[in-house]
Amino acid sequence: MMQIFCIIFVLYFFTPAGGSEVGIVHGTISTPHSRPYMASLQFSKKHTCGGILIREDFVLTAAHCKKTQDMTVVLGAHNINKREKSQQRIKVAAYHSHPKFTGEYDHDIMLLKLKKKAKLNKYVRAIELPEKDNEIHANVPCVVAGWGQTGFQEPYSKLLRETTEKTQSSFECKTIWKEHFNNDRMICTTFDKKKGGVCQGDSGGPLICDGKPQGITAYTAQDCSDTRYPHVFTKIQFFLPWIKKVMQGNRNVE
Repeated sequence: MMQIFCIIFVLYFFTPAGGSEVGIVHGTISTPHSRPYMASLQFSKKHTCGGILIREDFVLTAAHCKKTQDMTVVLGAHNINKREKSQQRIKVAAYHSHPKFTGEYDHDIMLLKLKKKAKLNKYVRAIELPEKDNEIHANVPCVVAGWGQTGFQEPYSKLLRETTEKTQSSFECKTIWKEHFNNDRMICTTFDKKKGGVCQGDSGGPLICDGKPQGITAYTAQDCSDTRYPHVFTKIQFFLPWIKKVMQGNRNVE
């Protein structure tokens, strides 16, 4: 039986995309500050996961990115190895993991309440969430981005990188991932090995389709470049009611 992943452990087959091995493999360097909603989640000044700013005081990310140490959210960054004037470093006031997240695959989503509001400008800007009733079709090209490592045992990318993956039908996702994939709460994608895609270090980052964030990077096969296994994202649309309630101040909601 296949083991369930946790961000703390390196397991045989599955791995959360927020680990420390690989990130946006191949891809291209993003135009500086062209994605002002991107957030680098850091512990002890080291990038661990991605996230997206959805309001001046809230960042959306994956629940498995949470650790026991205090997290710092870095906004307005392109080069995370530099103290760019565009950057805003803000501590997290509260972690709102989905109450049904158990450390496994499902409900892998978290809201971070910032200790102070971000200053919105041309470098830092919130991204609008999708509408609940928008259908996600198969074979749609979507952008993924992050600062993860660029290959096995390679260092993290200091510059934001991005590439394109295509949405895959839920039937195909279910056939491959079986009980680990939930049609209602997840999206999966196919990817070209030369163009690359997400992997460890990119958890919590967005899957952006037609200009809207549709998914949050969740899990992959341990070899993230293995095209037999689609990359899996938490479906944002399903969790819109929960997101809205948490941002309105209701903490223990589902």
